Amino acid sequence: MCGPSDDIPELDFVYADADSLEREVSELYSFTELPEFALNQQVSRAELYSFTELPEFALNQQHYSDAVSELGLDVRWPDMSEAQRTTVLLSLVDKVELARRDDRLRASRAILYISQGCWGDLHTPDEVQSWARRNALLLYKCGVLPVLIDILNLEIESGTAPVTAVRKLAVSVADSSDLRVLLSVLYLMVEQMRHVRDSDPPEEVRLRDAFTQELGQPQDTGELLAVSLLGMVSRFCSGAAPHFPMKKVLLLTWKVLLLTLGGSDQLRRLRTAARAAAGLPDVPEDTVERTRTMRASSPPPAPVEQLVDAVFGPQRPRFTRSKVVNGDAMDAMNDSTDVAEEGGKSAEAGSGQPGQPDRSPPRCDSPRPETPVHHGRALPWKPKVHRRDIEEYLTVSRKKFVGFRLEDDLESMAGLPQPILEGRYILDKHLYRSLAEVQVEREEEISASPFSRPEQEVPQTPAELLFAGMLPNLPQYMIALLKVLLAAAPTSKTKSDSINILADTLPEEMPVSVLHSMKLGIDVNRQKEVIAKAVSAVLLLLLKHLKLNHVYQFEFVSQHLVFANCIPLVLKFFNQDTVQYVTAKNSLNLCSLGSISALDFPRCVLGPQVDLTSETLQLGDEQPYCWRNVFTSINLLRILNKLCKWKHSRIMMLVVFKSAPILKRSLRVKHAMMQVYTLKLLKMQTKYLGRQWRKSNMRTVSAIYSKVRHRLVDDWAFGNEVDARPWDYEAEERALRSKVDHFIARRYSPESLEELEPVDVSLSSVLAAPLELTPAFKANYRRWLEREVFQQSTDWDKLIEPGYMG
Repeated sequence: MCGPSDDIPELDFVYADADSLEREVSELYSFTELPEFALNQQVSRAELYSFTELPEFALNQQHYSDAVSELGLDVRWPDMSEAQRTTVLLSLVDKVELARRDDRLRASRAILYISQGCWGDLHTPDEVQSWARRNALLLYKCGVLPVLIDILNLEIESGTAPVTAVRKLAVSVADSSDLRVLLSVLYLMVEQMRHVRDSDPPEEVRLRDAFTQELGQPQDTGELLAVSLLGMVSRFCSGAAPHFPMKKVLLLTWKVLLLTLGGSDQLRRLRTAARAAAGLPDVPEDTVERTRTMRASSPPPAPVEQLVDAVFGPQRPRFTRSKVVNGDAMDAMNDSTDVAEEGGKSAEAGSGQPGQPDRSPPRCDSPRPETPVHHGRALPWKPKVHRRDIEEYLTVSRKKFVGFRLEDDLESMAGLPQPILEGRYILDKHLYRSLAEVQVEREEEISASPFSRPEQEVPQTPAELLFAGMLPNLPQYMIALLKVLLAAAPTSKTKSDSINILADTLPEEMPVSVLHSMKLGIDVNRQKEVIAKAVSAVLLLLLKHLKLNHVYQFEFVSQHLVFANCIPLVLKFFNQDTVQYVTAKNSLNLCSLGSISALDFPRCVLGPQVDLTSETLQLGDEQPYCWRNVFTSINLLRILNKLCKWKHSRIMMLVVFKSAPILKRSLRVKHAMMQVYTLKLLKMQTKYLGRQWRKSNMRTVSAIYSKVRHRLVDDWAFGNEVDARPWDYEAEERALRSKVDHFIARRYSPESLEELEPVDVSLSSVLAAPLELTPAFKANYRRWLEREVFQQSTDWDKLIEPGYMG
């Protein structure tokens, strides 16, 4: 249990699209795979790892050596010339395409060893990273990418491995050896290509752009690689392929999306370009960038502290060094000093004598005082106002002062007093029009005038191609991702019918010693953390890029996430000690190496290895937080914000599931960005929680006021809608779903709108249209004439009777 609120340290975590290259590569491998690396280096540690799987990675270096020997090359990889390395790789590519599975697997293992940097010939981690980057570029130049993708599709559709895995009582790491080799090579290539350096030569930049372009295009099967990987997740969750290594699949899915769609910087550039094309100014502030300069607030008191205050009375706070470092007390003192000084100056300026306030009543001809301007500390965000807020403001003002309403009129100001005009000026000054509003208005125009104002050709952006590829099975993909996230949640309990996401971590033989059990337990927790990190990153990337591409694509994905119970799932994820989760230390380090992780690649295979014993091992490292857990927590909060923002029915779900105490517990993590997104979720539901909740949580309300963007006409701080129910807003959700379904049908199912196509009513063109008669009709046309023409009597006089033609 956490200590007092002031004893929780502030985290120096910096949010980014991903962790460092070394950590991202190390998280690809589980501790269970380490003996394979150790045997590659021919270190005799069989006693320590006797419980693990067969040393399949020990064959990687052996197969590489065999391939080099067959070509008559007996030199180290760094000592080879570029032509010799190319010859080795082309020979391996030819072997990968052989019909025999064993030959393909041996060549794939040799390619994996090369993609890892040929660490057997190197001495330092920096050398391994440098050669891994060079080898990734060389692998792409030699055409390895399309070959590996074809082999991966072959393994996915293979029917023997799933049948074998289903028949086994427990699936282990040995059942996914082929897939793990292929996924590891692809992941290492994508991860190396994703990192850009200023010193990269033009040739590397050209290869990286070509690699990204190829990943974003459909394969020979017609599917994108990202869609194929999501299909693997769906098949795994359905039980059709329990041997799929989920951690590697999800990590590769995340990095493929991050490379093809783009990270935060690319998203910012795309948003600026899209707003400029729509005639809108750029967004004034970026939430991620602004929160990096903000300081975390002191968390609200824990329930134990509130109980102590209730029993013994509030304790007088002591002015300690920790409060000075934190700065909250100093901020409060500075704010009160600024207000006091301004109040004193205004009092002196308004009175005839120094220090005496002017209490004389204002005269009738005295001008109205102007709005005072505060020159102290400003709020971190510029307030925003929507067009509908201005419309509501003018409607209420006209009804009060003029007595009638003007629909869709924001220009007429006749009869309104000066204060109302000043308020209108302030609202116009902070008016913000989002790109989503422009897209919704354009969609309404297309629906109202499908012929006069049709949709132009849709740009085939990476996000558009991805959504079109995901659309046929998108609900299944979302459900599968949430199932995996539920299984990886630290608060979820193992059930008999739940999926086994640890299949690529568990060894064939369970450990028998305490040290082995400890290492396996840490590896299991680490596996769950990495999977949760990958799933949260995939969902956030999809929501961000689809919202920028078209808001109805974003709403389509959001609705399926909500239907799959994403909101209660995220709340269940946070229903724990969040401080303990973000500071978890599920890693093993050597006491002699300090913060160096002993079991992370490539340190686990370089230099002399120290035997891992209970005396030489320590849990965690010197870092006060776990990067991936903080990253996961922030991503899930951002997903929850995107799902619930401006959706009253979903906000009511937060209220019904009693999310306020769960989210307040997350405020105990002293990180500005995490607190901002948590406070946003609390602000959404404040007016539904009632006056008593605000009264007992004034510290949280003050934090919302000081850290979250304000809407000038929002009543979050004083509105009371405690009697609202989720079903009160079902009409709003149904209307949104109807618009989204119409958009999907119009853009992606043209056959459903055939009734809107114009009909040819010209008699001459219809008769002149070529008509091919069937052979059966030609053989029996005389019978048809006799039955349908000669034997039918027609009274033509009826045509001239009055009223016959209507």
